[in-house]
Amino acid sequence: MDVIESIDNLQVQDPPGEDFCSADLDWVKLRSAERCDDVALIPYDRVDAFIIGECSNVECPTRFHIERGRKRPKGSLKEYKNDEYLEYRLYWCSFGPENYGEGGGTLPSRRYRLNTRNRAARPQSMRGCTCNFVVKRLYARPSLVLLIYNERRHVNKAGFVCHGPLDKDAIGPGAKKIPYVCSEIQQQTMSMIYLGIPEENVLEKHIEGIQRYCGSDPKVKTLASQYVQKLGMIIKRSTHELDLDDEASIRLWAERNKKSIFFYRDTSENEPLILGIQTEWQLQQMIRFGHRNIIAADSTFGIKRLKYPLCTLLVFDSREHALPVAWIITRSIAKPDVAIWMKSLLDRVRSVNSGWKASGFLIDDAAAQIEPIRETFSCPVLFSLWRVRRSWLRHIVKKCTNIEVQREIFKRLGQIVYGIWGGMDLAVALEELLLDFVDQTSFMQYFRDSWLPKIEMWLELMKTLPLASQEASGAIEAYHVKLKTKLYDDSHLGSLQRVDWRITLLRHQGIELSKSPTLLFPSMKMTSFLLKYSVRRTAA
Repeated sequence: MDVIESIDNLQVQDPPGEDFCSADLDWVKLRSAERCDDVALIPYDRVDAFIIGECSNVECPTRFHIERGRKRPKGSLKEYKNDEYLEYRLYWCSFGPENYGEGGGTLPSRRYRLNTRNRAARPQSMRGCTCNFVVKRLYARPSLVLLIYNERRHVNKAGFVCHGPLDKDAIGPGAKKIPYVCSEIQQQTMSMIYLGIPEENVLEKHIEGIQRYCGSDPKVKTLASQYVQKLGMIIKRSTHELDLDDEASIRLWAERNKKSIFFYRDTSENEPLILGIQTEWQLQQMIRFGHRNIIAADSTFGIKRLKYPLCTLLVFDSREHALPVAWIITRSIAKPDVAIWMKSLLDRVRSVNSGWKASGFLIDDAAAQIEPIRETFSCPVLFSLWRVRRSWLRHIVKKCTNIEVQREIFKRLGQIVYGIWGGMDLAVALEELLLDFVDQTSFMQYFRDSWLPKIEMWLELMKTLPLASQEASGAIEAYHVKLKTKLYDDSHLGSLQRVDWRITLLRHQGIELSKSPTLLFPSMKMTSFLLKYSVRRTAA
């Protein structure tokens, strides 16, 4: 693109046709002391044709409104430059410049939200679009207009497309095929969704509204159903997405919720993300029920499905219910990383109660770092088998159809687990298990892939550390199951890989999760059965 320093030699362009757009013009760079803009010169009477053409952009259909304007009377300037204006108008895409969505707001220079006419007709239409251009009627040549395009792309401040078919949050991929929905119907539909009215009732009311404009048609009903469903998903997602980029959204959330964070380290090339969350209510529960009591960790939630696994620290109330008192979101289990957030958490607790001390720390993963726990909390470390029980039970029931075979495998696994204190040869016991149930190919393949490489490590840790009680293990398992139900309930939104979604859900569901009763799940009962069976066989 050519660069000029004066508009004196700029050629006047008058594209043929009723309307035209920026793509029909040859733009040049006008360099000034402050900036360098794209400019073009057109006749004054073709301004409306240019604006109509810009509004008809296929990729980002929109309307442009006058954001700012100034006028000068003719003859008011005795001396003037060649680019001085007689009329000046700043046109802005009607999806901006403000952002009325989550995290948005009015411009700093305004005390109120601008009620401009002819706004783009869609819910939450102010999306922070930065597309804008200036129409400057020249003082020296009133028959000509200098077009100055400041931003031609329809993007927000983060550089993402914020409306139109290319917007990933747009309502429906085929905007031209969707029936006309006026602002009144949109607001009514959005209000009903926000109030939590069932989707069937919202859809029925929405269809009644649009049929006033396009009549009754099966295709209209199908498109209306997609519209309501998509709108509901967007509203649900808008509660947690502060930015299209997940990492930027986390930073915004951390900046706004410093009181609920006990440790935060942003992602870098050498250091992974660590986000430690503890609300005021959780801090009180940790001080109340964690002092001279056991702290437990549910440390492996979402290892396979989530971008960043979730570790929950739990305490037990007087009824042995597991209460979540801290959440740590990170994929790092390295000793320095574990030590740094543990120390930060302990410092926060002791800033309120200097004499606070835990009597024990319960872990559920054989790969967990034990040294940072002992160094930070200065207490014994216990081990819980609930993860082993749950994993084995779930896969045996799923992969073995014969109940008698299921029972026999349970017995043999019980002998292996509880036989470590009787001097049993682990290698021989495992070989016999694989040979005796060689016909159960599905479960045995799972056992070989998932447990043979690490079962010795788990059993060795069982011999080294004291085992947790069945009540404590059952409480952790009950919390884990309820957490899984709550967090995976919104998986259809495609948000499993977003951390901001999980943060919002945890804060909203935190107290409710703590109300889950201590349940002895089937795996707990099976462990009790296996223990009794093993003792009986040993005695025999």
